[in-house]
Amino acid sequence: MYHRFNEKKYPSTNIQLDVFKKQLEVIENEGLQFIHPNNFLQSLLQKKQRKILLTIDDGLLSFYENAWPILRSKKIPFILFVNTREVGAFNYMNWAQIEELHKSEFVEIGNHSHSHEYLVEENADVIKKDILKSIEIFENKLGSNSIFFSYPFGEYSLEFKKIIQDLGFKYAFGQHSGVIDETKDLLELPRFPINEKYGEIKRFSTLMKTLPFKYKEIIPEDKYLLQSKNPPTVKIKFYENIRNLNQINCFSNEGDKWRNSEISFIKNTILEIKISEKFVGERGRINCSLKEMNGFWRWLGVQFVVSEK
Repeated sequence: MYHRFNEKKYPSTNIQLDVFKKQLEVIENEGLQFIHPNNFLQSLLQKKQRKILLTIDDGLLSFYENAWPILRSKKIPFILFVNTREVGAFNYMNWAQIEELHKSEFVEIGNHSHSHEYLVEENADVIKKDILKSIEIFENKLGSNSIFFSYPFGEYSLEFKKIIQDLGFKYAFGQHSGVIDETKDLLELPRFPINEKYGEIKRFSTLMKTLPFKYKEIIPEDKYLLQSKNPPTVKIKFYENIRNLNQINCFSNEGDKWRNSEISFIKNTILEIKISEKFVGERGRINCSLKEMNGFWRWLGVQFVVSEK
């Protein structure tokens, strides 16, 4: 997941263009196949080839000016997620530019809400009104709405997810890190956020060697975390036959400091992660990894939205 390109003023959401070009070389050298959004489900079920999906959030002008020419020349497919209120505003793409991309056979214009406000904290009526507004604009400007949605700030609750499903979206993406496979909830899809800190080539090369963790369930199901339930007791029910699962390592940012989490197994495939301190700030994160052969890693990220209530 990308946002800005060659905007040094915003390192937390920016990637420099020379680094982006090197990242594309790493993808090519790894033999990864770019996923065309039109073939998303088919690509997910076809397991013989490792694949990658590029997504760009917000529709910022720096993407159009700097990254789009590269992707266009190489015909690399991607999803551009647009929040409709900002289209045409300062530093954002306008509708003529978005329509140019929309006409390309390898680009999907995904829905990123209308306002891009902190919707996860709003009630259902406010959320639904906002998304319906974006759908109306999509239909007016592009002829139809997308089946792809990206949660603003990557944050969602069970209520938010239900609204997205009821409005006809088939796929929705967060910002929790991880690898997609056929066991994942299609309305809670993970992505690796790429920026100046987390996009340098050595780390990016490691990400290109990540594999999915197949799990049945993560408890608690709702990733919207009330203070009365902070810190949560987290359990992950994995599928069987994951080799060396007992060698898994998990880290969390509890207490606003990344640390190795205390973990234990209930039976052989249920992992309990004990969070001893409250999550501080807006997001609580847990990342679990398991080393595989030949430099590969299994990776699973969990993100909670920490409510002020």
